[in-house]
Amino acid sequence: MEIGKKLREARSEKGMTQEALAERLGVSRQTISSWENNRSYPDIVSLIALSDIYSLSLDGLLKGDKKMMEHLEESTNTVKSRQRLSKIILVTAYLMIWTMSVLVFWLGGRSDTMGYSILFFYLILLVSTLVISAFIGKDSGWENWRWVMLLFFGAMYMLADYATFSLANMMAFDKFNAVRIEDMLPGILCSAAGMAAGSTIRVIAGRIHRNV
Repeated sequence: MEIGKKLREARSEKGMTQEALAERLGVSRQTISSWENNRSYPDIVSLIALSDIYSLSLDGLLKGDKKMMEHLEESTNTVKSRQRLSKIILVTAYLMIWTMSVLVFWLGGRSDTMGYSILFFYLILLVSTLVISAFIGKDSGWENWRWVMLLFFGAMYMLADYATFSLANMMAFDKFNAVRIEDMLPGILCSAAGMAAGSTIRVIAGRIHRNV
C-alpha cells in the first residue's frame, strides 16, 4: 500500500481534518493533501511526527512503498551532502581567520605587540572560536566530532601564539623553544563554551518544536 493512502486512512481513524493536522505539524493543508495523494512525500522529521500522532511505527508507514524509500534515501544523501558542505565552510572560515591573524602579525603587528595581542588573540581569534563552536554545538551532524574539534581549536590557538610571538622571540634571541601544551587551554575553553551554548539552543529549539 502506498504511503499516501496509509496517511489518509490513519488521519481518518484519528478523526482529524487536514487543517488540524497541518496546524499541528506546522505545514500547510495543501502539503498534507499532497502527501495523502502521493504528489509529494514527507521528510523524515515529518514522518516521525506522523508516526507519533497516529501511533504507528515507521516500519508500518514505509513498508511496501518503494518510491517513498527511494525518496528518503535521496533526502538523506542530500542532507549528508549539506552537512559535509557546512562542516567545510565552518572549518575554512576559521582557518582563514587564523591565517589572517598570523599574517597581520608578521606584516606589521610586531610594531604594536600589545595592540595586536588584544585585538587578535583576545578578541578576533577567541570570538571566532566561540561563534563557530556554537554552530558546531547546534548542529547534530557534529556529534561524533566535537571532542576532536575541541582539540583542534586548542591546537590552533596554541600554534597561533607559537607562529607569532614565540617565533619572533626565537628569531630575536637565536634559540629554539618547544610548543607549550598549556597554551591550548584558552582555545579549548572558548570552544567548549561555544559548543555548550549551541547545544543548549538546539535542545530548546527541539522542545519548542515538539510542543507546537
